[in-house]
Amino acid sequence: MRVVLVFALLSSLPLSHACPKECSCNSNTKVVDCRGRGLYDIPRRLHSDTQELYLQDNRIRGLGSVAFKEIPLVRILDLSNNSITAISPTALLGLRTLQRLSLAYNSIRELDKRLLGPIRSLSHLDLSHNSLWGLPGAMGDSLKNLSYLGLANNRLARLDRSVLDAMTHLDSLTLRGNPWRCDCQLIGLKLWLETYLFKGGVVDEVLCIQPEEMKDKDLQKIPYQLFHACMTTSYHYLFANIHHLESEKLLRGHTHGNHAHPSSHSLHVPMVIGEGFGGGGGGGGGGGIAECETKQKHRPVNLRHAIATVIITGVVCGIVCLMMLAAAVYGCAYAAIMAKYQRELKKNEELATAQGADHATADEKEPLENAIA
Repeated sequence: MRVVLVFALLSSLPLSHACPKECSCNSNTKVVDCRGRGLYDIPRRLHSDTQELYLQDNRIRGLGSVAFKEIPLVRILDLSNNSITAISPTALLGLRTLQRLSLAYNSIRELDKRLLGPIRSLSHLDLSHNSLWGLPGAMGDSLKNLSYLGLANNRLARLDRSVLDAMTHLDSLTLRGNPWRCDCQLIGLKLWLETYLFKGGVVDEVLCIQPEEMKDKDLQKIPYQLFHACMTTSYHYLFANIHHLESEKLLRGHTHGNHAHPSSHSLHVPMVIGEGFGGGGGGGGGGGIAECETKQKHRPVNLRHAIATVIITGVVCGIVCLMMLAAAVYGCAYAAIMAKYQRELKKNEELATAQGADHATADEKEPLENAIA
């Protein structure tokens, strides 16, 4: 009887039994809190039912292959404010229900395109305050369900537009604190931001670092005229513009969205654990690859206004051409009628002259015949 009782008691506390000694666990909410414990690696003996794991403010340096195989049902994973520099392409393999992932405040320089491949439910991704140079274009399909993406304070000089186009559900985006190089290769981002804001998306700011004449200017507020040189010196402008115009056709009928600056987007941590993410880390600056330099003009011209002007000019020219054609047809018809009238008038005058001459001859002959008689 005692053996049965002890067995029942042990089976009733599965989570506490599986809780790592470095962490605190809540069997009701299935939350594991390992914050600020000086950990160098992912703790072991995590219960398979764990849904939220908080590992911020530790000293974790890397994530190995299948690092979270013990917790396949985890929904929230917070690894912010560690010392992570390398992440295995298969580190998150098996986390098919992951919804929120924070890797902020680390030293990550690049992400493998396969890292988020198996995850289709991810809606919140925070990569801010790292050393990222860019995002792989092939990663776009893994980000299509994101509603929030944090890329602030990295080393981004440009961003692949194919990644942005894939995120059709994105509501909020942070890009501040990056060394943006506002040259011809960034015109695609400018056009995408215009479309994104038109649909109601929220973004903070994209301050240019280079070239010198655009330093500290917000990319969203730079006139298109300053990118005029790109039309003849870079194919990036042409392809980006074509894609932008196609997107605008699909957006007709939508209302103009909110352009407000985003507020804080930290992952929600239950009250029993604490609030917010901790820590601070650095994402440095850096320069971009030298490409075509922009040529500054004095007349700010909006691209859409220029296109509208061309269309209106074409319509006016068409109307003028039609009027000129009508005037030419009228003139030709009038000239033909007048020429015919003049011919008939001249013919009548000649006929009348001939008849007058015949009568005069007849009058002269009549007195002569009378005298002879």
